[in-house]
Amino acid sequence: MKRTVSGPVWTVRYLVVLGTWCWVLPSTVTGKTTTFDTSKPEFIRTCRFTDPQFVECSTDSVQGLFDKLVTGIEGLEHVGTIDPMKISKIRILQGDGPVSVNASLSKVVVTGFASTKVIRNVVSSKDYGWETHIRLPKMRLEGSYHMQGRILVIPLNGHGKCWFEPSGMDIIMRTTTSLYERDGHVFYNVTATKVDYTISGLRLHMGNLFEGVKVLEDSTNQYLNDNWRPVSEALKPIIAKTIEDILLAIMQNIFHQLPADYFVADLPRAG
Repeated sequence: MKRTVSGPVWTVRYLVVLGTWCWVLPSTVTGKTTTFDTSKPEFIRTCRFTDPQFVECSTDSVQGLFDKLVTGIEGLEHVGTIDPMKISKIRILQGDGPVSVNASLSKVVVTGFASTKVIRNVVSSKDYGWETHIRLPKMRLEGSYHMQGRILVIPLNGHGKCWFEPSGMDIIMRTTTSLYERDGHVFYNVTATKVDYTISGLRLHMGNLFEGVKVLEDSTNQYLNDNWRPVSEALKPIIAKTIEDILLAIMQNIFHQLPADYFVADLPRAG
């Protein structure tokens, strides 16, 4: 049985990164109502704070959610699959530090989240936020780019196809939430995410740099790949904030539709 509820439905369609700040802008707000299934889906494992194995249970529950997001969750509106994930446009403006770029990425396709392994998920019994450690063997982002600026000491100027492929990603995501009650259920209001991560490798390629001067394009890509560690550190604030806002938009959409008490049965009533 499905129930219609009020509230905005957000989709990840447009990202703007300004300095180290990034906003998800809803290119479409797809309506003011959505539905949720009043019966708990089988893929969700319900946990209790009073259970001594709560962290293990919660970790399994979040893994089940990620696994289901790979194929899509039937009955949830405007929640597509996370692998592949499509983003219409990412706008990047960064003017400080080792990275100074004015760039945009369009028709972006992100793959790799199908292999997400949830290592640990801890939910606070005080403020009901959670800390999630996930491992991603490889993520690939590809699309079309326009860029002017520099990374480290390398000037960049061009437009064309590009891809970025970080590997061995260990991500720690800290999520801030509050609780609210609706239609007899407790829901999470997901208000913020903070991401930190490490990687064990990075490969990238940007085509048509320097207006197609092949020797400069090849040497620049080679330099960036050979020096991937300082390059990845220089790009880390931008990448981290982009990941944060992608995940925030997804979680806001999901947890507006799936009650929090499906995941943690003994959450307090929000009043």
